[in-house]
Amino acid sequence: MPPILAAAPAAAEGTRTDGWPVWWTGLAAATAWLALAVATASLPEEHDFPFTLPFAAGAAAAGVALVLAALLAGRPDRAAGLRRRGPWLAALGLGLLAWELVTAKSGLLPMPFFPPPQAILEVFVEDWPKLGGSIVASLRLLAGGYLAGAVVGFALGVAVGWSRAAAYWVHPVLRFVGPLPATAWLPLAFFLFPSSSSASTFLVGLAAGFPVTVLTWSGVAGANRAYYDVARTLGASNRFLILKVAIPAALPHVFVGLFMGLGSAFAVLVVAEMLGVKAGLGWYLQWAQGWAAYANLYAALIVMALMCSGLITLLFRLRDRVLAWQKGLVQW
Repeated sequence: MPPILAAAPAAAEGTRTDGWPVWWTGLAAATAWLALAVATASLPEEHDFPFTLPFAAGAAAAGVALVLAALLAGRPDRAAGLRRRGPWLAALGLGLLAWELVTAKSGLLPMPFFPPPQAILEVFVEDWPKLGGSIVASLRLLAGGYLAGAVVGFALGVAVGWSRAAAYWVHPVLRFVGPLPATAWLPLAFFLFPSSSSASTFLVGLAAGFPVTVLTWSGVAGANRAYYDVARTLGASNRFLILKVAIPAALPHVFVGLFMGLGSAFAVLVVAEMLGVKAGLGWYLQWAQGWAAYANLYAALIVMALMCSGLITLLFRLRDRVLAWQKGLVQW
């Protein structure tokens, strides 16, 4: 190989004078975070924000940490996960810098509708008891409704997919009730159930149960008939066929239904909390909007995004463990 081509990878990676490679993307990300720290701490502000200096200190600490990582994790065999996130770390620093400049420093996006990053940080620090209590209330309501809907939907889907009698009676009901948005049942649910919490749990379960039912039904009904024939030839009972053949064959469809149901349940949860429940993230959003506390509103939106993304990630981890032979087939 010619010397110039042989030296190209090292030049692209970057090398210090002592021969140790440098992670240039990490240095770019560090530069963005340090620029954010300098701009936050030194430029004048349109309004006084108590957490300006703490936010600048946090950005500076992130920049210093990235500098050290760029110098110590430059080799390809070190910190591979961190290296892959380098462009995103740089984009995040630049995004926060632009956000800071157009809000707190220049006022191009006016308060209170567009608070700067340090105002969001202030909410997390100062209003954490109320925000944390709302998170706990939402998780409790989501867990109760989602688990109930998933269990009932799974059992109903297996019954409809396996039994012709169940399909005859349940299929028309599913076609009538299922396509309706769960939020359309809000007035009736709050009238029929004794408390707003139980009504919200029912609505969340309804939103989660329909996709689980339909996908489980499809998985059971679409299982390869050869599996049933082989099992019956070996003397398998109906119980064995359901538990050992139909359900395992339907599990990939079941998890798709669980993913879809989780998104639907989370949407219904927020709406239900806005209208009838006196705690939770939906209630917190309504409260923040009523008081024009837009920093609190954005903080709640960030928490909701992280919470929903985290729950879906946990569900994917469970899927990869249960369906190890299909690991990586569905990406998140």
